[in-house]
Amino acid sequence: MFNKSLLPKAREFVQAELSSDPGGHDWWHAKRVSVMARKIAAAEGADPDFCEFVALLHDIPDDKRGVSEEAGMKLLNVWLNDNGLNPETISKVLEIVSTMSFRGGNNVPPKTLEGKIVQDADRLDALGAIGIARAMVYSGHVGQLIHDPGIPVRSTMTKEEYRKGKSTAVNHFHEKLFKLPALLNTEYARKIAQEREQFMRTYLDQLMKEWDP
Repeated sequence: MFNKSLLPKAREFVQAELSSDPGGHDWWHAKRVSVMARKIAAAEGADPDFCEFVALLHDIPDDKRGVSEEAGMKLLNVWLNDNGLNPETISKVLEIVSTMSFRGGNNVPPKTLEGKIVQDADRLDALGAIGIARAMVYSGHVGQLIHDPGIPVRSTMTKEEYRKGKSTAVNHFHEKLFKLPALLNTEYARKIAQEREQFMRTYLDQLMKEWDP
């Protein structure tokens, strides 16, 4: 059984690391994902405390927040060791965290139920009203336009192309966000995703109407 006394320590660590992130991978994102992970875990018969714990930590190594993935994994590994987790649990946490990202659709899928749950919670936060807000914030953060009809939607991408290739906020809906519902692992998440996806499609339809009235 996971030691739930580590949860307050994880919240404090993540809040300190992510509180100033301007690209949508901030403390509030981590908090929302951790709350959703608990809900999915309860529905799927997994340990809610452990899923919340990993969900809190999942963006520490994410290179979208301005650190290399290697440096982020090292920081997370050190923190896990410093807080007395056993090697088996550390290995499990690191394996889950390493499979979270979309990476242009090229990442290895999670191997464990807990990994699938945390990934679903993270992907649900990229959908719906919050997903729209985060897409716009991140696009502005990396210098992308809202929309440019001259920039085509990319159907396939390497990780490098996904991270650094030319795109727009609107293209991001087609290149990633609308693909996520079909990639979810759990029935609980898929049900939530249906309403959120429809909201996003309605929003994007309206945006296009206003773009060229």
